Amino acid sequence: MSEAAGAVESALAELGLSLPEVVPPLASYQPAVRTGLYVYTSGQLPMVNGKLPVTGKVGAEVTPEEAKELARTCALNALAAVKSVVGDLDRIARVVKVVGFVASAADFTGQPGVINGASELLGQALGDKGVHARSAVGVAVLPLDAPVEVEIQVELTED
Repeated sequence: MSEAAGAVESALAELGLSLPEVVPPLASYQPAVRTGLYVYTSGQLPMVNGKLPVTGKVGAEVTPEEAKELARTCALNALAAVKSVVGDLDRIARVVKVVGFVASAADFTGQPGVINGASELLGQALGDKGVHARSAVGVAVLPLDAPVEVEIQVELTED
């Protein structure tokens, strides 16, 4: 583990971002779990300082642009969860998969554009290591009436 910010956190700082505290679980689960060289995060809501900045359905109470920013926040929270179990984000060899859930109005079909907020952040922070497979799924409702939830799976470098 490095004591100073590594390359990933420096890239985030250049974007004007820093890793938040890990969002505490809302139920019986861990924010992230490591098995071998992989870390799986639980679904991360766009919590900022312990609160959802916006609630509601995308395409109704929440605009797609707002939701894209919220997905970016979800990805930042996911990186914080990864760091909590590996100590150093520079250990990420690659982001393998991103799954994004969008609480959608009945006629909203722009889920991929919303989840691009998470994908783009991971690319900006990790470069080629941030390129991943992805699913963007529309759902009726998410916990706490969050508009977006994102989980990531990452592969680590060897110890």
